[in-house]
Amino acid sequence: MRLFLDANVLFSAAYLNESRPGILFRLAEAGLCELLASPYTIEEARRNLAFKRKERLPEFARLTAVLTICPEPHKEYIEWAAAHDLGPKDAPVLAESAQARANLLVTGDRTDFGHLYRRTLREVEMLPTAGALDRVLSAAGY
Repeated sequence: MRLFLDANVLFSAAYLNESRPGILFRLAEAGLCELLASPYTIEEARRNLAFKRKERLPEFARLTAVLTICPEPHKEYIEWAAAHDLGPKDAPVLAESAQARANLLVTGDRTDFGHLYRRTLREVEMLPTAGALDRVLSAAGY
């Protein structure tokens, strides 16, 4: 199962090891899922972590080594994503996940993505972290 991680999920995983996002990384390291991100989401998470908790940047670097890095989305993917009531900073995230053929877009951003939670667009389902954990564990037979 391929999970595209939004910047807030990356940030949370590095900010606190025992967080739900941190568990996703442990599941990926165990081979139960593949974690995807783009330079856009990685840089946003890194920038926020450097501002709020700089001492966690080494952990962030370790976690990003686990990720499959996806290319920036093509213009037509961004236009498609923007048509789903997403602003200019969020449309690229949906576009990247669709272009990367992720199964899930994992985001804790209820404000901007909440209206899309549990919806599937271009074969990508939007879920909060808890829902993604349940999906990965269920697919692995737990």
